[in-house]
Amino acid sequence: MADKLTAVKGMNDILPPDSARWEWLEDKVRTLMARSAYRMIRTPIVEPTALFVRGTGETTDIVEKEMYSFEDRLNGEQLTLRPENTPGVVRAAIQHNLTYDGGKRLYYMGPMFRHERPQRGRYRQFYQLGVEALGFSGPEVDAEIMLLASELFANLGLRNVRVELNSLGVPAERQAHRAALIAYFEQHRELLDTDAQRRLLTNPLRILDTKNPAMQAMVQGAPQLLSYLGEASLKHLDTVQTLLTGCGVKWTVNPRLVRGLDYYSHTVFEFITDELGAQGTLCGGGRYDGLFELLGGKPTPAVGWGMGIERVLELIKEQGAELPALAADAYAVVPDAAALPAAMQTLQTLRRAGIQVQMHAGAGEGMGSMKSQLKKADGSGARFALIFGADELAQNQVTVKSLRDGSGAQTTQSLADVATWAPTLQSNA
Repeated sequence: MADKLTAVKGMNDILPPDSARWEWLEDKVRTLMARSAYRMIRTPIVEPTALFVRGTGETTDIVEKEMYSFEDRLNGEQLTLRPENTPGVVRAAIQHNLTYDGGKRLYYMGPMFRHERPQRGRYRQFYQLGVEALGFSGPEVDAEIMLLASELFANLGLRNVRVELNSLGVPAERQAHRAALIAYFEQHRELLDTDAQRRLLTNPLRILDTKNPAMQAMVQGAPQLLSYLGEASLKHLDTVQTLLTGCGVKWTVNPRLVRGLDYYSHTVFEFITDELGAQGTLCGGGRYDGLFELLGGKPTPAVGWGMGIERVLELIKEQGAELPALAADAYAVVPDAAALPAAMQTLQTLRRAGIQVQMHAGAGEGMGSMKSQLKKADGSGARFALIFGADELAQNQVTVKSLRDGSGAQTTQSLADVATWAPTLQSNA
């Protein structure tokens, strides 16, 4: 026998019934985005490696440690499986001159890839929902995309998700803060771990994001960027806060929130839960007004966020939030192969009417007994069994048997009048 092949570690199969929950969540997303006039964008999974080195940041963990990069054997091109999608969306916007006639509100759902140690809520192939609003400079759009995330969590029935905010200001303000940070950390160099010492002169802001417990007290005393913000930056942040409060979203300012990517400016934020352990950040993002220029485009304001779909589904499970019914409305019992033509025609009519129907499929030895088929109908979770027996078909009828209310009640319905009785099979009927 050939060796059995398995999936790459940290890259998971999504199988029924779990896949139905993914579809349910995706449907919620599509409905919400359409109501706010956000449109789907699909970009390639593979992009030039330079896109992420320039866009995500050469000194970020993603670029330094986590990217799946390779050389195309056909032409020697350096390529990377996308570790995130904001640079890809901006690349597409520049390449196709997407904002020539005004701003664009976009969203995407799809797989991303990072070479990390797999654990709960953190995988090497993971799925991300993202929102990107391109060409809008006002703080009202910062608030708008945060309200989108908040509304989605509410629609999914999730509780106790808190919002943390900060501002990274504009480049000149960050430069002043950067100089103050370097001076402060230089005074405490003996407390810096290897990563922090390496970042001291390349990206000192990232030291604030350290998870090293031995550095926490020292980091808490570091200069805060909020102290270096000018009037315009403070007004931008205040407007975001006012709009969120007016729409009923509670928030707190976290002056240590810096996010992990180089392209952010002004507003940054995270939606956080305490119920998933170390992987508690469900959604994070902010404003990245400088990214278009960094990738060769014209100056274009932009703001967006990314949300981990696996983490959201895990939190739904953790909180016991209501999940969709996965069973069909009806299960077709077909005692004899001779009944198949009439049964399949009826099922097609029911499906066109929006009824979810599962048909019994026979094995090599035949369709199976009526008793065994009814047992499978009950085990399927369907609310009704449709019995296409010889007696019923002789009268051009089907028996409809209730499976879930405990009554076992049966009625007969005409095969010539399927559209009339079809709605009675729906779960909301």
